[in-house]
Amino acid sequence: MFGNIKSYNKADNKVFIQYENIMATVEVINPYIINFFVPLHREQRVSKAVENLEVEPCSFDAKEEKNSILITTERLQVRIFDEFKVDIYDEMGRVICEDYRGDRKPAPRRTGDFKLAEEEGHKTAQEQGAEVTIVKKMEEDMFFYGFGEKTGHLNKKGYHYKMWNTDDPSPHVESYEALYKSIPFFIAMKDKKAFGIFFDNTFETHFDMGKENQNYYYFSSVDGNLDYYFIYGPSVKEVVGGYTKLTGRAPLPQLWALGYHQSRWSYSPEESVWELADNFRKRDIPCDVIHFDIDYMDGYRVFTWDKNRFPNPKDFLAKLKEKGFKAVTIIDPGVKKDKGYKIYDEGLEKGYYATDKDGVTYVNRVWPGDSVYPDFANEKVRNWWADNQKIMMDYGVSGIWNDMNEPASFNGPLPMDVMFNNDGIEAQHKEIHNVYGHYMSKATYEGIKKYTGKRPFVITRACYAGTQKYSTVWTGDNQSLWEHLRMSLPMLMNLGLSGMAFCGTDVGGFGHDCTPELLSRWVQVGAFTPLFRNHSAMNTRDQEPWAFDEKTEEINRKYIKLRYKLLPYIYDIMWQVENTGLPVIRPLLLNYQEDGNTYEINDEFLCGDNILVAPIVEQGRKVRTVYLPEGDNWVDYWTKEEFQGGQHIIKEAPLDVCPIYIKAGSVIPNYPPQNYVGEIEVKELTLDIYPPVKGESSSYLHYQDDGESFEYRDGKYNLFEFLLENNNELSISVSTKNDGFNKKYEGLKLHINNVEPSEIVVDGVKVDFDKSEGGIDFVVSLKGEHNIKIK
Repeated sequence: MFGNIKSYNKADNKVFIQYENIMATVEVINPYIINFFVPLHREQRVSKAVENLEVEPCSFDAKEEKNSILITTERLQVRIFDEFKVDIYDEMGRVICEDYRGDRKPAPRRTGDFKLAEEEGHKTAQEQGAEVTIVKKMEEDMFFYGFGEKTGHLNKKGYHYKMWNTDDPSPHVESYEALYKSIPFFIAMKDKKAFGIFFDNTFETHFDMGKENQNYYYFSSVDGNLDYYFIYGPSVKEVVGGYTKLTGRAPLPQLWALGYHQSRWSYSPEESVWELADNFRKRDIPCDVIHFDIDYMDGYRVFTWDKNRFPNPKDFLAKLKEKGFKAVTIIDPGVKKDKGYKIYDEGLEKGYYATDKDGVTYVNRVWPGDSVYPDFANEKVRNWWADNQKIMMDYGVSGIWNDMNEPASFNGPLPMDVMFNNDGIEAQHKEIHNVYGHYMSKATYEGIKKYTGKRPFVITRACYAGTQKYSTVWTGDNQSLWEHLRMSLPMLMNLGLSGMAFCGTDVGGFGHDCTPELLSRWVQVGAFTPLFRNHSAMNTRDQEPWAFDEKTEEINRKYIKLRYKLLPYIYDIMWQVENTGLPVIRPLLLNYQEDGNTYEINDEFLCGDNILVAPIVEQGRKVRTVYLPEGDNWVDYWTKEEFQGGQHIIKEAPLDVCPIYIKAGSVIPNYPPQNYVGEIEVKELTLDIYPPVKGESSSYLHYQDDGESFEYRDGKYNLFEFLLENNNELSISVSTKNDGFNKKYEGLKLHINNVEPSEIVVDGVKVDFDKSEGGIDFVVSLKGEHNIKIK
């Protein structure tokens, strides 16, 4: 296909390799990230994910050696051969990733009459022919992670996935190759060393991780360029950091967005919303957000309200806000074909809709009936869509929920030759499909930011790599099934590894009927997921926190209140996300890569660095085995019992108990009880402290800002550091690393677990303390720095 190498030359950070049939480019992004590019489809490189590529100035060598071109950085050795075969080694010359040289030999399959089988409902479609294929050698004991929200287990070895955004509301199972999101990125690990590959191609792509043949894995595309990034670790954290450096990191959200969200298809009319809101407040269950599904609209016309159901939406939303509720409204891409409807008319007049191959506006059918599709690939259309967000902001809406943006359609899928204007480049639907939701999210984000000045809250169902810069995501139309609760954990962990740090599921399940036990166990997981939203479909039974019985309501209240107690801790993690790209919900292997026992744990996760959650995900189970990773000690959150890491323990877990463990040496900031974010001014921050083991030390950074604006990017935030040292006595130091936000806490309440001191000395002065369950409590001011001795 490429032929033999004819020549090469080095210019700036690139090496151009001339083959007999085509030119290939190898670009050194930095010493550990290398891009491989061949213009098989077009010369232009209009990446939707890598929007502001930062090339790090670094020295590297390129020379001809052993019938290959050898490129050497501080971290990598890359050998390029004839036919653009690529082998990559670490700086010591140890192989990391090799191209496969043998013939592909798919496992044998017995076939029959496909037509008859498909008529009965069996899915027999085979992978389309590929224009781009990269085959890599499978090494022993490899593990694969990432790919976004794909079903199945945490480790993706042996699976085959298709990247083609797909709206399929039937119950999702492990055999699903495609769902709503396309994130063509994976992390590979062998010998406790990790690397990542990001295949930046928006056409339908396929990833076969040893399903076809256990001797190799491959990624391919039906069209487009050969364009992939190799990202070396060797830690998984470094791979995630490198990938999000390329594609962007989730920005810090408004604090209320991390509160509890309640949704249903649909809360309508206005009276049902007030009933819902009043129930939260009178039942003492915190809630910040109510989501409005499609029935709030006038005939499903986007950017409208049904004035029969909501006679005065602006006044209605203002009163909701007075009670602490923010409104998030759904917006679909399908614009009703309706002459006289302002949005439709404007878009038609300006030529803002996708067309067929003859230039005629393309029409399909979704909720409003006959509908047209904005050409979000066109910057002018995105700007127009961004300006339309002002309509909803002026009503008092706080966030936008983008749905049906795969794009979904009722009269069959959009033809592959529906035409788009990709910022000046003519492109077909087969190229734009996977980034349609990405572009819609970008337009929505920029519009909200423009017209509010606040950090936008956008939630999207469909996305591509890099959408984390603009939107949170959820895993789409799940079901009220125990299997979907179980499967949600590896889905969320892999989304986090794929850059989507702000993610969640529909707590309780969207379709089917939830049960009291299932909701009780699901809310225990939701309390630790970044997006914490209960959502259910029409014609399913109610699943609000009080929908079943007093016991279920009390469990919901307990864990929703726990979420609000932990808000400052989760907000700290989200601040770190913007700086590091590391997710909130983490597989244990992310922090404990040296512990091979963590590589395939599907039913436990870390929330940040300090909290390990081991939920119950099976009906009727009241006890479970928990693995505590090696290298740290762990404290049972409920009983304060201490355990050494590197072992399995048995945990009794009655229905109201979710097993939670805190890493020794942790500081967990807590807020006081509140019904919604902003109800009270937090003047005293509680620090829930778990001392390090004897002879060790630890530290924690706590972040504080106004919770809504972008002023933190100009330094208007406070950053506090807490240092713990446990030698003959426990020492705690408190210092301020940044002092840019004027509303600093007045004081700190320290709760120290598992200590029985005789005295406490703060800055040389003894202070009083109270004994409490499992520890002690005392208060210090937050003026100046403090040195605290627990004797």
